[in-house]
Amino acid sequence: MRNRPTIPPDPAPRPAIARRSSRLAACLLLAAGCSMGDMYDQPRYEPLEPSEFFEDGMSSRAPVPNTVPSSVSVTVDRLRETGQDGDRWSEVFPFPISERDLERGRERYRIFCTPCHGLQGDGEGMIVSRGLSRPPSFHSRELREAPVGHYFDVITHGYGAMYPYGYRVKVDDRWRIIAYIRALQLSQRAEVAKLPEKLRSQLRGPGQ
Repeated sequence: MRNRPTIPPDPAPRPAIARRSSRLAACLLLAAGCSMGDMYDQPRYEPLEPSEFFEDGMSSRAPVPNTVPSSVSVTVDRLRETGQDGDRWSEVFPFPISERDLERGRERYRIFCTPCHGLQGDGEGMIVSRGLSRPPSFHSRELREAPVGHYFDVITHGYGAMYPYGYRVKVDDRWRIIAYIRALQLSQRAEVAKLPEKLRSQLRGPGQ
């Protein structure tokens, strides 16, 4: 009597392969359900398709009043936020400058501006001693005569080697810095005879 051949048992499926197969099957079932279900064939209007639901017979609705396209930049106060007065740089500040505003401007100037422009606004900041290029002096005739709107634009967007500070310094603080720069410009060209006696005595020093 012949010996019957021994048939080896089926190898057990690998756990990793089984898991992948189950996931694939689930994805196929889900895709089939989506392609044939309500998510694919849901009711909707095509562009410019008429509608009996609305009284005007149009499916597309007009934007609500005062809607602004996302591509349009909204400016609430053009002078305050751009430094422009019509088609030119503004010669005036968008709000009255108080002593408190000047003090805030001095603080912000010393934080953001002195490394390049120096404490006096003469362009002799720390970066010059480190070998970097010297910025122009605020006391030059050109910058003394420059409108305040020009300063606002330069602070906001940068100029030449200067980086933009629009995302670092708040809008009103930019104007306060400009007001302090104007004060620095006046301080370097003020006539001593027109100063109050208290200030003149400080300039002369004690005993003079």
